[in-house]
Amino acid sequence: MSQSTTKLSRRTLFAGASTAGALATVATVLPSLNTLAPAAAVAVAPKPERGGGYTLSAHVKQYYKTTLV
Repeated sequence: MSQSTTKLSRRTLFAGASTAGALATVATVLPSLNTLAPAAAVAVAPKPERGGGYTLSAHVKQYYKTTLV
């Protein structure tokens, strides 16, 4: 009498559950990626003629404000 039984170990169970969770996450996030603006649409400032390239932008000004003592 040979019985064909499969043992479901704890490791296999957790691996399957984590794979299913990862797939569910990807399926949820993937449709929202189409609504993001393409990276090519971002305006890029022209390159300076005499070198350099430092500009005092808004995020740099914010950084300077955080460093004041």
